[in-house]
Amino acid sequence: MSGFSNADTGSKTADPYKSKNLDNNVSLREKVEDLVQFIDSCKFGMMTTRIASSGLLVSRCMALAAKEGGGVDLLFHTNTESGKTDDLSSDPKINIAFLNYTGEWASVSGEAQIVTDREAVRKYYSRELKAWIGDLGDGKHDGGPEDPRIGIIKVNAKTATYAVTERTAVGRGVEIAKGAITGNAPSVNKLRELSTEELQQWKQMHTSN
Repeated sequence: MSGFSNADTGSKTADPYKSKNLDNNVSLREKVEDLVQFIDSCKFGMMTTRIASSGLLVSRCMALAAKEGGGVDLLFHTNTESGKTDDLSSDPKINIAFLNYTGEWASVSGEAQIVTDREAVRKYYSRELKAWIGDLGDGKHDGGPEDPRIGIIKVNAKTATYAVTERTAVGRGVEIAKGAITGNAPSVNKLRELSTEELQQWKQMHTSN
């Protein structure tokens, strides 16, 4: 299936930024570990789901609760009676995006599973959840680990793309200024992509984690 195009650049790349910054010629370990390190430094991500009633997309800020699969499968606490669980029961496809103040970013796409197993909930339970879930005063829905409203959204990562840099803000600014003058795309990021096959290989290597 052909994609969108609005230009014919002949033999020249139409996306020089990506060509200049793409950095996939590194080991799988380095690609994954740099991704995991960046996600850990952000902690909060934007979770995007598809609204069941309209088909439109919606994003919510979510705190990362834990990781599995060697660090690439992401876990988030949820109220099982919330809109996001309705969305995911209709369409489990999901994206989690992370961004820091320097412009470094990561995007993890995959499929979500709503976990309500109490053993898993107890394993990852945090007392802070009570503030978000609330205590209804009926002895059951108390915001504790046995509250059936508390579940986990597990994101089984299928692909990931991220951009991180070792340059300082000043160094990046210089490169961008050069690019604006010369028309040559600046080399400011390490732009990396992890395929479904690579992530599956990594998870198989870390099945005990």
